[in-house]
Amino acid sequence: MRGDLCPSYPVKFLSPIFFLVEFLAFLFLLAPSWAASPFESCASFLGPTDSLLISDLKGNHYARHNAGIPRVPASTIKLLTSLAAIHLLGPEHRFKTDFLLDQNGNLIMKGYGDPLLISEVLSDIAFKISNEVKGIKNLIVDDSFFEKPISIPGRSTSSNPYDAPIGAVCANFNTVFFKKTSRGHLVSAEPQTPLIPFARQRILARKLKAGRYTLSHDPDDPPRYAGELLACFLKQNGVEVRGNVRIGQVHGQARPLFTYRSPFTLEQVLARMLEFSNNFMANQILVYMGAIESGPPGTLIKGLEVVRDYARKGLGIEKLWLVEGSGISRRNRISALEMHKILREFAPFRRLLKKRGILLSKSGTLRGIRNLVGYVEQHSSQGPLLFVIFTRGEGKSLEKAKRCIIGKATDSATIH
Repeated sequence: MRGDLCPSYPVKFLSPIFFLVEFLAFLFLLAPSWAASPFESCASFLGPTDSLLISDLKGNHYARHNAGIPRVPASTIKLLTSLAAIHLLGPEHRFKTDFLLDQNGNLIMKGYGDPLLISEVLSDIAFKISNEVKGIKNLIVDDSFFEKPISIPGRSTSSNPYDAPIGAVCANFNTVFFKKTSRGHLVSAEPQTPLIPFARQRILARKLKAGRYTLSHDPDDPPRYAGELLACFLKQNGVEVRGNVRIGQVHGQARPLFTYRSPFTLEQVLARMLEFSNNFMANQILVYMGAIESGPPGTLIKGLEVVRDYARKGLGIEKLWLVEGSGISRRNRISALEMHKILREFAPFRRLLKKRGILLSKSGTLRGIRNLVGYVEQHSSQGPLLFVIFTRGEGKSLEKAKRCIIGKATDSATIH
């Protein structure tokens, strides 16, 4: 048979155009790495103690700077606490509070760590109780679902709201918001919350100025304040309270009155926690997870075990130093590379973060620490860009790096 049935072509027929096409095809395959080049300039604003990582949901890295070095995450670690809660409890989970009546006519309020037991909720609870009973003797608050007291690393005994203690029964984030009239009288600064005598006494004792403050660090004061506030709402709803508010526990003789389910889903709780970067709520949720997973009482150690286990098994995070769940402690450590794993998993819930333009982000601030992590939404099918910026100093380098990332991301040539 003749060989021209499968002809071979001389090299002279491989024109320069052929090589050009092959070269362009090769460049097309390398496009993701080429797209990284413009973002690399964003690292020039950072110093040796800073970290940066810019990537996409597929794991392509567009810029890296000290990405593997563990840093203090500050409040950005709340994303990990949030993810662990969603994984363990489910986004539709609702916190509960039980109410019982004992044989002596005492109303028992048993709490389970609801982080949003706010005045509006307590008022609604009082209304529902008024439909069941017309009078009670004592109001007994059972806060045994959490260990007491719980010491959170990084939290001090100041009256600042970010230092509020946690517990199984806490009203209004364990804070009181008040102001003074022109005559110097103390009044509530929010219409939904009456300034009850218990709160007034604590304000006067600590000589606090107008504003929002933690009431006290006495472990019995948080459940006592919640009970006193509920008793006030009960009276407003026509329920006679003949006795006092006390701290105690449920005994076998008590009969269930009803279980109150929070009007807020876990997603709504997390959105509020992230919006205001509420340390109290973050650690409240962490300890609650420990009690759910390992049984009461909830402790810091049990909660940390839940989050660490999820980080290791669920996210593949190996290098994590976690001593509490809010970021208030400087002993927490995580690298930009590991934070990137959190962001990839959190992407379906990124709507829970603050949105400014095309930026969805969570900041983290401690003295000398300025961090920002989040997403830059793209007008394409590629999904958002993920970024982690960990810096030391006053935040100037962070702002420059952030503006650089947004600027490059809005350039369609950079994105595509």
